[in-house]
Amino acid sequence: MNVLLVEDNAILGDAVCDHVSANGYSVEWCLTLADATRAADSGEYGLVLLDLRLPDGSGLSLLRRLRSRADNVPIIILTAHDQVSDQIEGFTCGATDYLVKPFGLSDLDLRMQSVTRSHVTAERLQAEL
Repeated sequence: MNVLLVEDNAILGDAVCDHVSANGYSVEWCLTLADATRAADSGEYGLVLLDLRLPDGSGLSLLRRLRSRADNVPIIILTAHDQVSDQIEGFTCGATDYLVKPFGLSDLDLRMQSVTRSHVTAERLQAEL
């Protein structure tokens, strides 16, 4: 599965990229909203890991863009924004899950497994209809 990682923090991005790759996923890592938007427009991803605070804008812009074109790819927000209002906004925009920094990589693994499993199940049910 191809994963789009959108994270501007080099230390965290490197750790997540290495960890996700070690688990057998193909990862494209973008550090800016502009690069992530281009990647999302030109690639096929089974999961997006999305930071909200990026140097050139909010990750919510990319989230809204994907959802406006009916892209139902699972999106896990990875952010330091820990207020309930931030989480509500993320879910309202279409996030599948929300993980507050700092987080453990094992927690990220569990979230990734959960959302991708749910996504595959939903696609199977849709195909049966």
